[in-house]
Amino acid sequence: MRHLIILAALAVASPVFAAPDAPSPILTTPEAGDVLTHAQPQVARVTHVDLDLTVDFAAKNIRGTAALDILAKPGVAQVVLDIDKLAIAKITDGAGRPLKYAIGKHEGEKGAPLTIQIGAARRIVVTYASGPDAEALGWLPPSLTAGKKKPYLFTQGQAILNRSWIPTQDSPGIRQSWTAKITVPSDLVAVMSAERLTPAGIPAGKGWHSYRFRMDRNVPPYLIALAVGDIGFKAIDGRTGVYSEPAVLPAYATELSDTGKMVTTAEGIYGKYRWGRYDVLVLPPSFPYGGMENPTLTFATPTIMTGDKSNVDVIAHELAHSWSGNLVTNATWSDNWLNEGFTTYFENRIDEVVYGKERAAVLADLAWDDLQRDLKRAPKPEATRLHGDPNGEYGELAYNKGSTFLRTIEFTVGRARWDAYLTSYFDRHAFQPQTSAGFLADLRANLIKGDQALEAKLQLDRWVYEPGLPDNAVHVKSETLARIDQVLARVAGGASITAAETRGWSTQEWLRFLNGLPRQQTTARLGAFDEALGLSKSPNAYIRSAWLELAIANRYEPAVTSIEQFLPSVGRNLLVLPVYRGLKAQGEWGMPIARRVFASARGNYHPATVAAISKILG
Repeated sequence: MRHLIILAALAVASPVFAAPDAPSPILTTPEAGDVLTHAQPQVARVTHVDLDLTVDFAAKNIRGTAALDILAKPGVAQVVLDIDKLAIAKITDGAGRPLKYAIGKHEGEKGAPLTIQIGAARRIVVTYASGPDAEALGWLPPSLTAGKKKPYLFTQGQAILNRSWIPTQDSPGIRQSWTAKITVPSDLVAVMSAERLTPAGIPAGKGWHSYRFRMDRNVPPYLIALAVGDIGFKAIDGRTGVYSEPAVLPAYATELSDTGKMVTTAEGIYGKYRWGRYDVLVLPPSFPYGGMENPTLTFATPTIMTGDKSNVDVIAHELAHSWSGNLVTNATWSDNWLNEGFTTYFENRIDEVVYGKERAAVLADLAWDDLQRDLKRAPKPEATRLHGDPNGEYGELAYNKGSTFLRTIEFTVGRARWDAYLTSYFDRHAFQPQTSAGFLADLRANLIKGDQALEAKLQLDRWVYEPGLPDNAVHVKSETLARIDQVLARVAGGASITAAETRGWSTQEWLRFLNGLPRQQTTARLGAFDEALGLSKSPNAYIRSAWLELAIANRYEPAVTSIEQFLPSVGRNLLVLPVYRGLKAQGEWGMPIARRVFASARGNYHPATVAAISKILG
């Protein structure tokens, strides 16, 4: 049985913002203990954050105040926050009286504890500034934007990076409501993952204006997100639309024109969308991920804009997080599969309705390939468990093993029964954290209901707590990819391939072909592929990345120019990290290329990507 601490909400008067939700529960089972936070939420926790910040591009910092509402047990006189290299100027109570505080030892990515002696105060105000190397903040010069005239800032909070610009309890199990006033240069626009209360900026002194935002639902703090730049908007329908730089907005809005249909489809599967609007912000190329599911405003990479909608499954994925992840959240990062596995499964269900059963089968079949790859490459068997390392699962196992687990349950009990269960699950646990143990207990209580034969057939504990892949795993196979496999077998046997044969291929078909080619190729053979298919010059970043992996594995010298052009122009980890890993694997041939390119390209990358590449290159 889960043990919950639910304390009464504090009413905070505000002339601008409505009162937020009552605090969400805190899980106190052993499995819910978060080793990546310094906070002690069982005794004193943050329930609401009110930001008043200025974004300074010249100084490359965000500075101002964070007013925090604290809920504490009787007699508790201190609260512990998470910070990462924040410059703390002062801390006061709600009446402006100074409070004593101490900053503890910095512990790498975990940052440092900020312990504040609050006494009887239940509202505190932290005056601070972000550090020059805040990991959540991506500062882009004009040259790295589409318009080339104005700078850009975006934040990336997952998993524990928001502590580098917001002093709060940065754990997914400590859900918080929040409000914000963001002051930016008057020629720029601010958007956030919340209700936008001021669509036009409010004057805030010469050369500055402010925007206000409100998120009155409790969310995990990693979902507080901000972007500032030359940003325009185009509506898709009454509750969906696209934000991006004006120069590329029309093309992006066309590519994402099915977004409203996706929302309606998702609601038809698992119930009401509970976040008001669903908009997408397409960021500049340095965004390190495919997408980030920030509530009301998904952040997305421009690499999905390939002109044929073959990669908008990324949007379906981020939308699905509005149920799995944002609505019901993993209490700790040891259970990231509760976010990503559920979402990958749900994404595929959305794709099936919007784009057809075969399109969904293509994506599921490719995910199976990725699952087999990660199971083989994992450094140790323990790395393949779903409930695993809080510092990050191996590869994409949380996504693909997790979604395969849920699909296996669906195929075992039937879709109608499974959908009815999941809809009720999201309702019962809405706006709450969850653990693997909690999910399995709920599954047993509300789906299995004592059916021992079904319990044995599903192998629940083996899926979640043991390594490898259980023998009941369901593999969805695609007819489209089977046809690609026929082409692949012929080409792998020595036959040539022409551009005419690949005309009309989706990104997924290209990936099946390129990733399926034998890894050992002659220079002549690679040259023939490149000349016939234009791989080194492909504008599709997915195709280019897969091609470069193959070229690098064979030290194909003519591809070096393509490497030098590609790596500085794309910031998505999924596409650039494999290229750097491939270069490293080629030792004395690849490492000089990797170091040379990284030295010139690192200014184009988000800090999280810089850290990942630095780790790869040693």
